[in-house]
Formats: sequence, C-alpha cells, structure tokens
Amino acid sequence: MQFQKYPFEKLNELLAGITPNKKYEAISLTIGEPQFKTPKFILDAIISNAELFNKYPKSAGEDFLKEAQIGYLKRNFNIELEKNQIIPTFGTREVLFNFPQFFLHDKASAKMAFVNPFYQIYEGAAIASRAKVLYLNLEKENGYKPILDKEKLKEIDLVILNTPSNPTASVMSLDELKKWVEAALELDFVLLNDECYIDLYMQEKIPSLLNAAIEVGNSEFKNILVLNSISKRSSAPGIRSGFIAGDSKILKDYMRYRTYVGCAIPLPLQYGAAAAWEDDEAPKFFREQYKKNFEIAKEVLGVAMPKATFYIWLEVEDALTKAKELYQEYNIKVLPGEFLGREGAGKNFWRLALVYEPIKTKEALERIKEFLS
Repeated sequence: MQFQKYPFEKLNELLAGITPNKKYEAISLTIGEPQFKTPKFILDAIISNAELFNKYPKSAGEDFLKEAQIGYLKRNFNIELEKNQIIPTFGTREVLFNFPQFFLHDKASAKMAFVNPFYQIYEGAAIASRAKVLYLNLEKENGYKPILDKEKLKEIDLVILNTPSNPTASVMSLDELKKWVEAALELDFVLLNDECYIDLYMQEKIPSLLNAAIEVGNSEFKNILVLNSISKRSSAPGIRSGFIAGDSKILKDYMRYRTYVGCAIPLPLQYGAAAAWEDDEAPKFFREQYKKNFEIAKEVLGVAMPKATFYIWLEVEDALTKAKELYQEYNIKVLPGEFLGREGAGKNFWRLALVYEPIKTKEALERIKEFLS
C-alpha cells in the first residue's frame, strides 16, 4: 500500500534547514490538539479505577460507557438510541481507517467519496480498501460545503462528510444534511459524518446527521452513521474515547469485525471517558476559550467568526513560501492547506489551529498580522 506522507511530515520537510528567529518564543498552530488541561474529575475517575488495568476490556465496551454516550446524545441532540445503535471506540481515527475496510471489503469495485480538503485518514482508508475515490471539493464558491451531485454519486458505496469541517470550519445546515440523508436512501450508499467538532460551536448548537435522519423519517438510521469523540469537547485526546452510532444492522456486523481488530479501551480509561461524556460543563468552558480566540482573530486579522471548530482557514497567496518565511522571521508554524487536499484543493490557504489560551493566541496572531502586512 502506498500512503502519502502525513501533512505534518510534509511540513517538517518544508521547514527543514530553516533557523527560526530566536527573538520570539516558538508557537505552533499546526495540530488540532487542545492545549487546555484535561479536567481533574476525568483524571480522578481513571486513577480511582487504575487497579482494573489487570483486566482485559471487552471489544464492545462496557455498558456504563455506552449509557454515558447515549445520555450525551439525548441531552445535547434530543436523540434516543438503543444500545445496539452505538459502539464505543478507541477514539475515531481507528474507526475512520478500519470501518471503510470492513464495509467495502466485499464490494466488487469499491467506490468511496469524501470531502476535499480532508483529514488524511479518509484517504488512507480508501487506499487500504482499494477503493476508487470521488472528491467532494470544498471551495470558496460553494461556501466550503460539499455539492450533492446525484449523478456522480450513483455508483458510490460510502460517503464521508465532515461537518463541522476540518480544516475549513464550514458547517452544513440541517436542511443540507437532510438532502444528503435522502440521497443516501435513494441511491443506497452509506453516509458517515465525522462530527468530532460538533461541540465546539460558537453560538448555536450544531445539528447531528442523526437529527437530519429523524427529520426525514429515517428514525432507524438506515445507511446513516456518525462519529464523535471527547478529544476536542473535553480536551482529552489521550484518553482515546469515541463512538460510532446509527444503523444497527451495519453496526452488528462491524462489531464482530472489531473483535478481531484489537482496539478495546482499557477499563480505567472507560471510566474516565464515561465521566467526560456525562459532563457538559467543561465543554462549555472550552467553547468560551475558543470563542475568545476567534474574537481576537476578528480583531487582529479581520476574519469572520466561524460557527464551530477552533480553525481559521486563512487565504494566503503563495502559502508554501510564506509559511517558510513566517517560521524563519517570527518562529510560528502554520499548516499549508494544500497538504490537506488533493488536485489543488487547499492551495493558497493556511490552516490555523487556535488551541491555546487567549493570551498566547493573541501573541501568535499579532505576529502573523505583522508578517502579512
């Protein structure tokens, strides 16, 4: 299998040999990793159950973790799931990589569509599945949202959406999601939405693809799946707690597949994860910090506040050259958008991850403003 280099490896190569200006403290806005401390009550739940590291965890996850995740969906989206409609997972990256391999394995000529630019694991899954790829291009002209073209989707087996979007920060409306659900039923493809940023909204809550399914009368979620995790909402990426939820018929067979994958979550981490899924206060605090960061970005760079995520999709002419110059002159790393896209998608953009506290964010953005001006 021939995988492309990961975006951060490409960035390291781009910046190799450059000595940054030591006048400035190094700041990296490249990785979507929250820099806030994981809440203490989550860590306490792990520590108080640490003796359970001597037990093998179930591949299916414990009932208490499923119940915590089901409760999260009920409180935040008014969605009521049965236990056979959700599977706790070891974060979402592993699912995004192995679910397409599971689902597409028996397809004679597998075809997959996903947004472009994208989280690179989507492409890795397509390569591992030997699937042909249709790019759903996210462009300024379409508001960085995928265009639903039924003619192009006729032979597609699996579609991966990502709203709220990494890297563009665009958000699809409930009506737009409903049209995609209807297309998934009409054309009989599986529609999966990567919803890992859905709790990082600035003003109004963001609808889940499951909400859209219910709205169009698909209460059994036929052909519909969503992913989510506590990595962003609870500032806890290292706990590796996520879920896949939706179509129970698909999940039944996928669960059997998962018993062979070896991605069971250690029991102490499951207790910490359950505490995180049951909590809505820490996510509220983190949202407030990211909102402050976007207010600073609006003031300093003049960019509009997105509806969700902690990303700025900043248009910059000659983005590769300027990323090198910014690092050399101001000791700031940014991620060129073309490292996240194919066929020209993302060219002349930077993705800025505003994952620090507001004071450090302001320092970084003021340096960028000085550089660009």
